[in-house]
Amino acid sequence: MTKLTSTKKICITAVCLALCCVLPMAFHSIGLGSALSPMHIPVLLCGVVCGGLPGLACGVVGPILSSVLTSMPPVPMLIRMIPELAVYGLAAGLAMRYIRTGKYALDLYISLAVAMILGRIAGGIASAFFFMGTGEAYSIAIWASSYFVTAVPGIVAHLVLVPVLALTLTKAGVIPKRY
Repeated sequence: MTKLTSTKKICITAVCLALCCVLPMAFHSIGLGSALSPMHIPVLLCGVVCGGLPGLACGVVGPILSSVLTSMPPVPMLIRMIPELAVYGLAAGLAMRYIRTGKYALDLYISLAVAMILGRIAGGIASAFFFMGTGEAYSIAIWASSYFVTAVPGIVAHLVLVPVLALTLTKAGVIPKRY
């Protein structure tokens, strides 16, 4: 297996950062932004393709850049999204590094599941800290409802789109074959 060059990692990370700004605008303009969590897609893709550190960088810088340029997400949501997306990118990259089933698609799905669970836990912890200072109640039920139940369309979209994009990039020769 050949490795992805640092130049390609930088370029792919830059494209993912741009997508962190463009995808939310596109999805929100047709009313699907909140339901599908479009900013999560490029962060997860960056993690599985480029690795943990570029994924972490994309997860931190992407929402900040989008908030500054487009006002999406608004600052209260941004504070909660940064830890979630940072963990998404880092965990997806680390999981892809260490999980080796012999089947690329299976590696992708396991890595995404790990990243999405850990990212949602990080987002829940950040939300708990955020709400602690406001005097509003925040519970496990609220966390589970907001990060899992209402997020089902986004979870499904991420589990469909990210592997398709990663496999397409591999087939096109943009990223090297894993096995």
